[in-house]
Amino acid sequence: MAFVPNLEREIGLAAVAEDHRVGGSTPRFYIETYGCQMNFNDSEIIAAILTKHGYHPTEDFHLADLILLNTCSIRENAEQRVRARLGEFHAIKRRRPGLLIGVLGCMAERLKSKLLEEEHIVDLVIGPDAYRSLPALIAQAESGQKAINVLLSREETYADISPVRLASNGVNAFISIMRGCNNMCSFCVVPFTRGRERSRPPASILREARELFDLGYREVTLLGQNVDSYRWEDPATHTVVTFAQLLAQVAAISPKLRIRFSTSHPKDITDDVLFTMADHPNICRYIHLPVQSGSSAVLQRMFRNYDAEWYRRKVDRIREVLPDCALSTDIIVGFCGETEDDHQKTLEMMDYVRYHQAFMFRYSERPGTYAARHFADDVPDDVKARRLQEVIQLQNQHQLQRNREQIGKIHEVLVEGPSRRSANQLAGRNSQNQMIVFDAGQARKGEYVFVQVTGCTSATLLGTLSPTSTPSTN
Repeated sequence: MAFVPNLEREIGLAAVAEDHRVGGSTPRFYIETYGCQMNFNDSEIIAAILTKHGYHPTEDFHLADLILLNTCSIRENAEQRVRARLGEFHAIKRRRPGLLIGVLGCMAERLKSKLLEEEHIVDLVIGPDAYRSLPALIAQAESGQKAINVLLSREETYADISPVRLASNGVNAFISIMRGCNNMCSFCVVPFTRGRERSRPPASILREARELFDLGYREVTLLGQNVDSYRWEDPATHTVVTFAQLLAQVAAISPKLRIRFSTSHPKDITDDVLFTMADHPNICRYIHLPVQSGSSAVLQRMFRNYDAEWYRRKVDRIREVLPDCALSTDIIVGFCGETEDDHQKTLEMMDYVRYHQAFMFRYSERPGTYAARHFADDVPDDVKARRLQEVIQLQNQHQLQRNREQIGKIHEVLVEGPSRRSANQLAGRNSQNQMIVFDAGQARKGEYVFVQVTGCTSATLLGTLSPTSTPSTN
């Protein structure tokens, strides 16, 4: 999630913003993004739409005429953070009545007009499929009326919009290849906030990837709620492009362009995708494969359409085709009816896979989902907290073990920029998505370099530039 400094220390700075348009005749917008990579990509689409209509972005909300919060609704805590942020903006809104505040994205889609009733400082409520209507809604809000558009679409992919890269490092970029989700997992609100699946035309994806490469970007991440179900059919010829075929087409742009993708659903990732990865060295050896639980009984209640043994076989197949592929995952603890035995099975699954990275959460009931309507949220909060801590501790052990195994090995690293801790060090990722920090030497951002690992923490590999230009076999 992206946050700016706490407003409590900065309210006094709002005195510079007495006029509606602080910067003069050119209106400015400020956007904060919460949640997943799809939301960050959506914010870049929003920025493109606003820029085309005369708005300029600003990183200082005190200089903005329009403040937008692009929200996440996947967990209750995410929505609580947005509400807290709106409370902080309230003081600025009181001082500057002409300031417009909008809530966009999944939280806007879930709550709809109720959000205007509950958060009185909000002027605009806009769902993920309605961003093209932003200029008209802003004009409506400027006239003093509350504005809302939360209509979902079966066609909208924003394929013709070139995103404005916000806070970009100039090396990595996201490309949305599809929107929505057809998987009705019982715990998930996404199908209700982002609608049904629809895939973007491959020509527009390839155009965007080529433009990014020509601008100096060296890594793109293809995004979708379930990228493996990408399927586009040419309306004229009825030729079908699958995700595996799309991957190959993007990889063919240049061997110097790395490709990642997220997220894969275990039930949909195919051998064709794995073989395509094996055939193209610039497709990163990294798959995010959410397991959610190691218990087949819990997976059945989650409507995941696979059981624990099937998931293990899928992991085995990935490692058979791609022996050097890293796996990450999502894990939810404390789902409805989860027993201690179910929890132990999740720990056993973690021991079996030894994930390189994991995103771990306690279950949070989301209104409107099947689980909220049909299952009791019956695992006590203290039990959820304890189970989550056990999962986190085990994952930290696995990550440290994985990283220690890399000491002495050489990795090809795409340099992303300076290390957070030292201007004399650079940081970048290997194909397996592991962060490596090393002394800068003559290396520069956007270059590929070879780094020998000399040490590690549970989160980061440490190394030195290597004269050898051959990666070690993992």
